[in-house]
Amino acid sequence: MFEFLFQYPARIFAKGEFVFQSGLPVWILIAAIVLAAAGLLLLNVRSSGVGRVSRGRRVAIWALQTAMVSLLLVMLWQPGLRVSSLKPQQNVVAVLIDDSKSMAYQEDGKSRTDAARETLTAGLLDKLSDKFQVRLYSTGSGVSRIANVTQLTSAQPSTQLATSLKEAISEAATLPVGAIVLLSDGADNAGGIDLESMSDIRRQRIPIHTIGFGKEKFAKDAELTNVDLPARALNGARLAAQVTFRQRGYEKQKARLVVRSEGKVLASREVTLKNDDGTQTESVLFSPGTPGPRTIEFAVEGLAAEENQNNNGVRRLVTVESKKPRILYLEGEPRWDFKFLRRAIDDDASIELVSLLRTTQNRIYRQGVAGPKELENGFPGTPEELFAFQGLIIGGVEASYFTPAQQESIRLFADRRGGGVLFLGGRTGLADGGYNASQLAEILPVSLPDRKNTFKREPATIEVPQSGRESVLTRLDDSPARNAEKWKALPYLANYQEVGAAKPGALVLLDAIPTSKGRFPLLATQNFGRGRVGVFASGGTWRWRMLLDQRDTTHATFWQQLLRWQVGGTPDQVSASTPNQVLSDRKDVSLRADVRDKKYNPVSDAIVEARILAPDGSSTTVPLPLDPLAEGVYAFDWTADKPGSYLVEVSARRGQTDLGKDVFNFRREDGVAENFGIEQNRDLLTKLSEETGGTYYQPSNALKLAEEISFSEAGLTVRETRDLWSMPVIFFLLLALCAAEWLLRRRWGVV
Repeated sequence: MFEFLFQYPARIFAKGEFVFQSGLPVWILIAAIVLAAAGLLLLNVRSSGVGRVSRGRRVAIWALQTAMVSLLLVMLWQPGLRVSSLKPQQNVVAVLIDDSKSMAYQEDGKSRTDAARETLTAGLLDKLSDKFQVRLYSTGSGVSRIANVTQLTSAQPSTQLATSLKEAISEAATLPVGAIVLLSDGADNAGGIDLESMSDIRRQRIPIHTIGFGKEKFAKDAELTNVDLPARALNGARLAAQVTFRQRGYEKQKARLVVRSEGKVLASREVTLKNDDGTQTESVLFSPGTPGPRTIEFAVEGLAAEENQNNNGVRRLVTVESKKPRILYLEGEPRWDFKFLRRAIDDDASIELVSLLRTTQNRIYRQGVAGPKELENGFPGTPEELFAFQGLIIGGVEASYFTPAQQESIRLFADRRGGGVLFLGGRTGLADGGYNASQLAEILPVSLPDRKNTFKREPATIEVPQSGRESVLTRLDDSPARNAEKWKALPYLANYQEVGAAKPGALVLLDAIPTSKGRFPLLATQNFGRGRVGVFASGGTWRWRMLLDQRDTTHATFWQQLLRWQVGGTPDQVSASTPNQVLSDRKDVSLRADVRDKKYNPVSDAIVEARILAPDGSSTTVPLPLDPLAEGVYAFDWTADKPGSYLVEVSARRGQTDLGKDVFNFRREDGVAENFGIEQNRDLLTKLSEETGGTYYQPSNALKLAEEISFSEAGLTVRETRDLWSMPVIFFLLLALCAAEWLLRRRWGVV
C-alpha cells in the first residue's frame, strides 16, 4: 500500500534527500504561499453570503483552500528525492546462504535449505544478476565460495554469523561490494553478534539484507539451555546441579530430569513444568562416581510429540579428584559432638581430619597429625603453617585464645587462601566467646548479638527454610518433600545458640526452633574472598547418633556433606581451569592458571606451562603468558583440532622453585550446537539489517529485495533524482481537499 500511494518503497524515502528541481529559490515559494493565503482570506471575507457563515466556518474553508493552493505551488517547484543508487553491472552483491545443520530441519514437508533454494531460483537470483555481479557463498562457522545453490549440503556443524560476515567482507575488500544478502534462520551458536562485532560490521558501511527462514516458535518443544555444576568433586561427594530449561506447549505437565554417566542413571527427578516460554531452573543431586574425568549427561525426558527432540540433553565434564583435603579442627573442650564428628569423618575416605582438643587450659591433645612435629605448639602461629590445610573448624573456644596475628591468619585463610572456615556453637563460642568484638566478626555470615548468654541448653527442633531446600549441605533425601520431613523427624538438638541476623549475601540453610519460642538461624553460609565461611550454631547433634538406629547414617551424612563443602572449592598454589569444559562445535579453548606463593599472594614472575594430551595420544606444551589485567593469572587461547577428551597439566615455577601443578580436563564435541536454538531468530536478523542499513524480508516478499537493494551508498554509486509530483498520494490529497471544501460548503449552505 505504501508503494502504491507514494510510488517508491519506504526505503527510498529513508535513504533519500528531499530537493526542489525547478531552480527557483525556496523563499519565493514561501512568499507565494503567504500571498495566496492572504488573497484567499480577503476573497472569503468579501464573498457573498459571508454573513450567514460563522467566523470558525470561514476559517475552515480558508484553511482547506490554502492547503490546496500551497500543494499546487509546491508541485510547481518540482519536488524530488535525491538518492544514491548502485551503478548497474559495476557492483558486487554477495549472497550468503546459511548451510548449517539447523537449515536441514524439515517444516511443511521441506527443509529450510530447500526453501532458501526456491527463494533464490524463483526469480530473485535472476533479477539480481540483471543489475549486479552476484557471488554465492555458503556460511556456517565461516564462508566458502560456491558456484550454484545445488552445492548446499546443510552440513556445517555450527552457525557463527559474526565470523562469517567478517570473512565475507574481508574477502571482498578489494571489490565494489554494494550489498550483502544473508539467507538464514538466525540460529547463531556463538550467542548472537556482540557489540564489538556489530560495530566492526557497521563500520564497513555495507548494507546487509536478511531473509529469514523457519518457524519463529515451535508449538511443542522443551530445550535444556544450561547446567551449572562444579567442575571438580571430591571422591564420594554429592553434587547439586542447577538445570535450566525452557518449554512451550507443556504447561503444568510432568517431566523427568535424568542424570546419566556411561549409560548408568545417577539420579532422576520428576518436575512440574511452569509457564510456557518461561525459563525454569531445577536442582538435581547426584554422585559422579569414582576418581577420574566423568562425562555426565543431563536430559529432560517424558514429553510427547516434541517438534525437536535433539535439544533435550547436554553433557558436562566433572573431574573426581582422588586427593584427600586436610581439615584442622580446634575444639575448646571435650564434648560429645567432638567425638561423634570425628567418627563421622573417620568413615569418609575423601577427607583427612586433624584435630586439636584443649583438655586443660595449657594442654592440647592432637589427633591425625602427619608427624610428631606437626602442630606441636598448638594452633598454627604463621599463615604458611595454617595454609597447609584446606579447611578449618573452630569449636567451643573463645576468640581471645587466638593472638591478633592468628586471627588475621584465619581471616586470610578464607579471603586469600580460599579455604573453608566453619564456626560451631558452644558455651565459649560465637558471641559468648567474644567473636562479635574480634577481627573474625568480619568473616562471619551472621551479625552476632552484642551480649553474652546466647548459648541455650534447651531442646530445639530443626526446620529447612526455602533457601536451604535445594542445597546439597542439607539434603538428607533426594526428594525435597521427604527431605523436609526427615529433618522434622530428627531427634531434637541438645542445645542451640542465638547468632543474630544473616548478613546480606549470606544463606540461612537451617533454622533452630526452640521448644520455648522463636526461630534462630542454625546453619548459615557465605562466600568470603576466595573462600567460604559457615556457622553451625549448636553443639548438640550428638543426640542424633545416640537416639537413632545404629544403621541410620543421618549424622554421618550431614557432617560429611558439610565438611566436603568446606574443602571442595579450596584451590592449591596453582589452580588451572577453563571457562568451558565442553566445547560444542568449537575449537578455541581458553587455558587459565592462578599462581600463588606459599602465603597465597599472587605471583607475577613465574614461568607457567601447559602440557596438553590430545585424544589421539599426542601431546603439546604451550607457555601461558601473564594476563596483564589480572594479578597472578596466566592465560592462553589454544585450538583443539580434534574432537574428544583432552587432559591438561599446568605447572609453574619461579626461578628454580616449583610452585606446584594442577590438572583439568575438557572435551570437544562436534555436531551438537546446531540441535539447540533452531527456531528462527528473527530479532537477530532484523537487528542486523537495521544496524547496517539493510532490510529484513520473509521468503514471501523477498522479490522486493531486487529493487530496493539498488539504493545504497556502498560500492560504486551514482546520484539520481526521483520525481515526486507524480505520486498518486498527491492526486488523492488534492481530490480530498476539494471534496472536503465542497461538502462543507454544501452542509453550511454557501455553495
